[in-house]
Amino acid sequence: MGFSAVSVVRGPGELAAMVLDVTKLTFTTRFQFREFIEQAWFITSVTLMPTILVSIPFGAVISLQVGNLTGQLGAQSFAGATAVLATVREAAPIAAALIIAGAAGSAICSDLGARKIREEIDAMEVLGVDPLARLVVPRALATVFVSLMIIGIVISAGIGGGYFFTVIVQGGSAGAFLSSFTALASITDLYVAMVKAALFGFLAAIVGAYKGLNAGGGPSGVGRAVNESVILAFMLLFFLNAIITALYFQLIPQPGL
Repeated sequence: MGFSAVSVVRGPGELAAMVLDVTKLTFTTRFQFREFIEQAWFITSVTLMPTILVSIPFGAVISLQVGNLTGQLGAQSFAGATAVLATVREAAPIAAALIIAGAAGSAICSDLGARKIREEIDAMEVLGVDPLARLVVPRALATVFVSLMIIGIVISAGIGGGYFFTVIVQGGSAGAFLSSFTALASITDLYVAMVKAALFGFLAAIVGAYKGLNAGGGPSGVGRAVNESVILAFMLLFFLNAIITALYFQLIPQPGL
């Protein structure tokens, strides 16, 4: 029982300690520009196509649901505002979280896990090189950068899909759709969405790196670490999203009609 209790506490504690260490090293160590560029390109290559394929049906579903709801309420002229609001506030950050945790986080975990079982991490430590500063920090910063790019793609696709399904498919007014953009949404919603994307990317990279650096048991152990990193990242990102959304509605006054 004691061992079980220690294990339950040790995992989150080590993960929190890694978050603090990586945050500190980001501002206190030399910026690994080449590694950052390589990892940003790698993460983009594994997330770009899933982002495009996910954002189109994501935007379509939101637009259809919002269009039907506003039509039932007799507020068809606000279909644009509600579609943009739903996309920017929740759909885009959630889609970014799913893609980053599922694709980028697992890729980081498998890469570092393979290095761990090949004893490359131990060799770096013997040579006096900090794996967190050399490997984890540039991957975390690259994931944050790509997350901000991904959320831009999802927002653009969501708004474009909203226009297509509201105006062309459901016969709404293009002028009303465009003019109602700022009725409910504000620039603060976009800022909060970008903050969410950056935090999601950073946390997903840390979770993937933590599981990868603690992988053991050969290739099968790396596979288990990848599965655990994806599940843990999903749980943490949805929990963080709920906290940020609750704080946002409590601290930022919402515009009314």
